[in-house]
Amino acid sequence: MAAGERTRSCGGAFIIINIPLNYYGSYSPVGDIIALSSCIAFLILFFTAYINHTKSFIIFRNCLFMLMVSATTDIIYHLLMIDLYNIPHGIIYFFRCAYHLSLFGVLLLFVFYARETLHLDLKNEKKYAVSAVAVYVFIAAYEIISTINGTGFRIDDGNTVHYGRDIFSFGVLFFAALILYMMISHKNRIYKRIFFGISGTILLSIIVLVVQRFHGQNSFTVAAFLFPTYAILYFMHSNPYDPEIGAVNITAFKDLTAYSYEHDNELLIMSLFMQEFDVKDRKFPKEMQDLIRHYNHHFFNQALLFRISGGHIVLVAETAKNLDYRERLENMLKDFYIQHNRFGYNHKIVFLTTIDELGKNNDYLELIRYLEDRMGDQEVKYVTERDIEAYRSHKYIIHELEDIANKADMNDIRVEVYCQPVLNTGTGKYDTAESLMRLRLSETGMVFPNRFIPIAEKYGYIKTLSMIFLNKTCRAIRELLDQGYTMNRVSVNFSMIDVKEKNFSENVKKIIDNNGLPYEKLAIELTESQSEQDFIIVRDKINELKDSGIKFYLDDFGTGYSNFDRIIELPFDIIKFDRSLVIASSCDEKSETMVSYLAHMFSDMHYSVLYEGIETENDEQMCRNMCARYLQGYKYSKPVPIHKLTEFFEKVL
Repeated sequence: MAAGERTRSCGGAFIIINIPLNYYGSYSPVGDIIALSSCIAFLILFFTAYINHTKSFIIFRNCLFMLMVSATTDIIYHLLMIDLYNIPHGIIYFFRCAYHLSLFGVLLLFVFYARETLHLDLKNEKKYAVSAVAVYVFIAAYEIISTINGTGFRIDDGNTVHYGRDIFSFGVLFFAALILYMMISHKNRIYKRIFFGISGTILLSIIVLVVQRFHGQNSFTVAAFLFPTYAILYFMHSNPYDPEIGAVNITAFKDLTAYSYEHDNELLIMSLFMQEFDVKDRKFPKEMQDLIRHYNHHFFNQALLFRISGGHIVLVAETAKNLDYRERLENMLKDFYIQHNRFGYNHKIVFLTTIDELGKNNDYLELIRYLEDRMGDQEVKYVTERDIEAYRSHKYIIHELEDIANKADMNDIRVEVYCQPVLNTGTGKYDTAESLMRLRLSETGMVFPNRFIPIAEKYGYIKTLSMIFLNKTCRAIRELLDQGYTMNRVSVNFSMIDVKEKNFSENVKKIIDNNGLPYEKLAIELTESQSEQDFIIVRDKINELKDSGIKFYLDDFGTGYSNFDRIIELPFDIIKFDRSLVIASSCDEKSETMVSYLAHMFSDMHYSVLYEGIETENDEQMCRNMCARYLQGYKYSKPVPIHKLTEFFEKVL
């Protein structure tokens, strides 16, 4: 066989193909040069753009390094093949093996990337990993052993090239099929558009390899691997800067804090919230944009800016790169308040450094929001251990409320019923009461409504919680009646979220019926809403339940907005005058006259008037003079466990 010829196996037979000594005819370095330059461009972007340093990104970055190795070794291998006479064959063998093993290394890393992205369970995770590693080891062993023993790729003494069996195509097809199978089998774990985008680029790579093979070419093998690489970078790791202020998004913030926790890097987190910009399509004015960019680059070394929402931005810097960060922080604050005199926007500022307890669950934004909800405008908060302890308790309450809602045990011992007895001025007896919900939790003890009700409403636990409370109230009333105690009714508070529930009326009736309670022994307290839609819902629900005998109270009359047309249209039985009206009446003669007039007006319209917050003899006498039918407050009793109503209600002998 002449020098410069090569043989290629086909079904076990060997075919001799001529190789021009000055150029390897089936190969051009252009494809590998494109692949190599593309990878270098990616790396440049990694250093200049913001990339989330997640575990999947690290795998992806290693894929790029492997691609660079593949492109480089492929170029060197084919350059060496041009001059077989002068190059030691061992060097050619080395670069060919390095090219193949690095290329299969890319495919192996793609499998691990898919496994990480799909968040597979341990069983599937192990299955795919073992399969991929086993095939990679087999291919690597075959490449090395067949080259050494001469059954695979070899160059004989006459410089004739023998390729042996085509294990390369088998390996590529196996890994492509495995990756596609993983994505198709678990496509419910990934957004549909991302699934089609990445799957489509993998199929495009296979098509390019097949077309290349058909034309006897091998110039674009490495370049074909770029297509899924482009897709992964675009879909999974692109995080463009906000062109206005140079910030990246909330996902990037969570990834950074997670990465810092894993690598034990302490961060300084500086949060600025401006409510008036936290609305859709509202942008910072140009002067504010310039100022924010200034803070991003001027006061801290290598700080990063994140836009959490429209009016919420967070600046983050590593304390190790800003050892004097406390001084820098004070300088930034001084400058901020100088600028604030120009702009005057309301704001809330929170400063903290990362700590393990928050980093473990990446709770920094949740802590910041928790604090902002309790801060006033223009307030600056340096997070302390006391704040962390309060937030820890807050999270515990959320967890307990979630557990109560998920279990939906109508007799959950954590939900307790307290009652405040109400004095009937006509009879001089306690014949009604208001039930008040409490939580008794193992770690915090008693938790009062003003603390847990807003949480339950925010997280959607209030509906189940209210029904548990209603059930326990009805059961306790039934027990009191069975013991011979007399009462007109006990009232239960419901939020507008409860009332909006489609089956609210049916659920209330079902619980009352299950406890064998007469409907007239229960009353429902509602607070007036400004919303027209809420008004219609309340009206409909009252009408659904009113005929059954349930009484309705308008709670907190005198606080905020009151629409008399709506009050008159709703068939309430009792109007509860808020404690604030009692206080105003005792302090001002005009207020007393106005409150008295309103009470008489309601009484003339056949509403009963109940005054809340009676604490002294003067309060009681004044309210009696202002047409009080019922009186409630600490003068008579603080809220007590419902079974202690036996101390107030009369018992039939």
